[in-house]
This record gives sequence, C-alpha cells and structure tokens, in this order.
Amino acid sequence: MPVKSTRARNILCVFPRYAPSFATFDYAYPLAGVRACMPPQGLLLIAAVLAKAWKVRFVDENMETAPPDYFAWADAVLISGMHIQRRRINELCQRAHAAGKVAVLGGPSVSACPEYYPDFDYLHIGELGDATEALIATLAEDIARPRKQAVFTTRSRRGMCDFPAPAYELAEIGSYLLGSMQFSSGCPYTCEFCDIPGLYGRLPRFKTPAQILAELDKLLACGVNGSVYFVDDNFIANRRALRELLPHLVAWQKRNGYAITLSCEATLNIARSPEILALMREAAFTTIFCGIETPEPEALRAISKAHNMMVPILEAVQTINRHGMEVVSGIIIGLDTDSEDTGPRLVDFLEQAKIPMATINLLQALPRTPLWDRLRNEGRLVEADDRESNVDFKRPYHLVLSMWRSCMAKLYDPEALFARYEHQLRATWPNRLRRPVSHQRLSPGNIIKGITILARIVWMAGIRGDYRRIFWRFALPRLLRGEIEPVLSVSLLAHHLIMFARDACAGRGNASHYSAKIQTREAEAVSRP
Repeated sequence: MPVKSTRARNILCVFPRYAPSFATFDYAYPLAGVRACMPPQGLLLIAAVLAKAWKVRFVDENMETAPPDYFAWADAVLISGMHIQRRRINELCQRAHAAGKVAVLGGPSVSACPEYYPDFDYLHIGELGDATEALIATLAEDIARPRKQAVFTTRSRRGMCDFPAPAYELAEIGSYLLGSMQFSSGCPYTCEFCDIPGLYGRLPRFKTPAQILAELDKLLACGVNGSVYFVDDNFIANRRALRELLPHLVAWQKRNGYAITLSCEATLNIARSPEILALMREAAFTTIFCGIETPEPEALRAISKAHNMMVPILEAVQTINRHGMEVVSGIIIGLDTDSEDTGPRLVDFLEQAKIPMATINLLQALPRTPLWDRLRNEGRLVEADDRESNVDFKRPYHLVLSMWRSCMAKLYDPEALFARYEHQLRATWPNRLRRPVSHQRLSPGNIIKGITILARIVWMAGIRGDYRRIFWRFALPRLLRGEIEPVLSVSLLAHHLIMFARDACAGRGNASHYSAKIQTREAEAVSRP
C-alpha cells in the first residue's frame, strides 16, 4: 500500500539509459515501432508506493532524456539502476544537484556497492521495506539536501504479497517491445558469478495469483504490446507456488482471448518438471531464457552450476522445445576452465541444440558474488575502463576477446541464424498452444500494427538488407501461405542479432552486458537529445 503523508511533494523518477547491447534489442525498435525494451519494474514499484497525495513523473531515458523543466518541477529526484548504468546514474545525480534538488538512489547497483555513489544525498539499500518507509517519511518532513549522505538499509522486507502493482500508468507501455512483471524474488542456487542470492536471498518469496492477474489486467489496459516477460531471475525458484499460479494464468488467458504471449527466465532443470511445462504451454509461454553458460561439465562444476547437468543439456533443451517453448541461452566466455577449443565447442553445441539466440558475454565479476570474493583474494580483479571485463582471465585477454568475436560472427551469420530459426519453426512452433482467433488478437489496431511492422521488415531486411536473399528464402514461402506471425517474430529478432553481431566483430559492441567500456554506439546514444 502507498505510504501515508499529509505533505504534498513533487517526485521525479528517472530510469537511466542503458548502453546499447545484445540484450536491449535496440536494432529491432525501428522495425517494431517501439522505443525501448521493457519498463523498469523497481522504479515503477517505488512510484506506486509513494504517498497518494504526492505527484509523480516518470522518465525512462531509454526513450528520452529527462527535460530540465522536470528537474525544476521536482522536490526530489529518485533514480534506480544496475551496474551497467553506473555512469549515467552519477550523471543524473549531478543534474539533480545542479537544479538544487535532493538526489535519491535505490536499486540493485547501490544495494551491492553503495561506495560507487558517494555524491547522492540519500541511498536506499535493499528491497522494499522499513527503509522505504523511513526514506519517504524523511522526504515528507524535509526536502532540503542533507549536510552529509544518509543511508537507509532495509532490515525488514515487505512481503511480496503486500506489493502494490507497479505504476505502469506512468510509463508509455505501448512504446516498449515487451511488457514486464515480477512473480518472485530470490533464488536457492549459488552460482559463483551470480549476485541474486547476495542481494535478494536464497529463500524465494512470491506474489499471490490475484496480484499477478491484477498486474496483467493493468498492463493490458495500459496498451502492452503482444508479449510479457517475467523478470524473475528464476521463475521456478519456488515450484509449489508456480504450480499454484499457472492454472490462474491459463484461466486469465482464456478470459482475455490469449491477447498476449508470456516468457520468463528459469534454470535448465525446469526440464525435470513436465507438469509445469505443460501448464506453461497452456498459458501461452513461448520462450524461456536458461543460463546454460557452458556445455562443458568441468566448467559447470567449477562455477557451482552442476544443477544444469541434472538432465543432459541437449535433452533438456529438446524437452522444452517439445512443449512449444524456444530456449534462449546465456553463455559465458572467459571461465578459468576455457581452452582454445572452447569457442568452437560452444558454436558446435548451439548449432546442435538449434538455439537461435544465445546471449554470449565475457565473464564479469560482480560485487557480492563468490566469484568477486575469489578473484579479489587471488588478485585477479582489474578495474580499467578500456577493458571489456574486470576479470584477469587465465588465458590472454586478447585471445578471450577474439574468441567472443569469432563466436558472434559464426553464430549470427545470417545463413546460420535463419537455419536455426527454420528448425524452431519445424520442431518447436507446431507444439505451441493454438491460440484462438479472438477479437483481442485481431483488433483493428493489432491488424494495422502487424501490417506496418511487416512493411518495415520488408523494406529494411527484404529490400535494403544485404542479407535479403536469405531473408526472402525464409519469409516468402510463409507469406504466400499466410503465416504472418512467424515472419514478424523471427525477422524482428534476427535483424537485431545480425546487426549487433556485426557491431561486435567490428569492435563497436560491448562483449559483456556489464562492461564499463564506452563503445562507439554508446557514445552516439549518449549524445542524442
């Protein structure tokens, strides 16, 4: 519930711009007619918790830079973000102070490393809870900048069953590629490189089915595009709670004409739960992101991810595919166990598994992870803005970076990429639930939107694209058969993957989603108004 306050305040919530990356899908935006990837859950949740009497404005700088008059209007500026946004987070602090306004920072980055942000007036460490109430009470009492930084640390978390729905109404939901929502927080596993247990705990907490359905209703009312992504770091962290939720999702989809598809992140051992996969299929889940990381058993054991081997990896991928869901894979290059053969083996594995999309990152050591602690003790942390990773790899840095670029070039060669998508359309898509031809799906607005996107794809990929021969070989037979949806879905993603991989191979794209290095495309994004 919102915190009570009798004093009215003007609050500006700003979400910092991301550096363009593999995971932001920015090359797909012009084709899809959108401006950013997903709405930020955390900041919109905080906006919903603020006192009802307070006026709140929200700006996602992945769409537009917060204008000066917004800073002039605000009594306080609230910011949230991840490590990758650190540079822009601090720039926003400077803008708030230049306007004479108090600057407040919360979210995962500051919760892990408050020392990164010495200039902020107030820091909120941890999740929603007693620190949030104390912070809001402080702002209600006084909006003058304090003489020294004050830190509010959550000692008692608010139960997720008491979370309000995020303030989706403040965001331009229809301008995002995907909608986003959160079901659970925390993960029982302790993968060496992951900061989730350190930040959110190993005992997963979750929302009620009624909360999830209410949030879906709100997203739909706010004009969400055709898919919603559950941002939980492990959607099956609490299997009992998920089994309880899924029948409610199925019923909601039936009531709403299957207006959207769903996707999520989960550990690969979800393949051991066919009853969950069957319910997910009935709820129109179409994609699962799985952190496979590496197909090499020795490497999985070394990074404390042996649970990926509970089922043979290829068998697990095929099991998920048989339930109509495509696997998107996380892959890490730069592990201590890597050799000169690791890159070719990764390419062979992904081709064998027929996984079209793999987010391949150089290993990055995040604070509050076992990896960070181990490498710090070994003297192998490197802080340099001209590097793609803060890890002193066992192999020479230039060879690790070269392996990453080689993998990107081979996997996202248009011919190879469309071949993997061809396999998915033959082996996975026929297993998906056949969604009814409902008025929600075939509304005039959706029909116009689909035609417009198709026209952009034909122009960008089929006429101007240098891979147009491969595109037409894939698209033309399907268009002649009236199979519009797979052409739209695959072409949007394939265009981004091909273009981003080319940037990567030319040295214009970051080799890690967490890299501090500014590349050409990021500098161009920063310079845009």
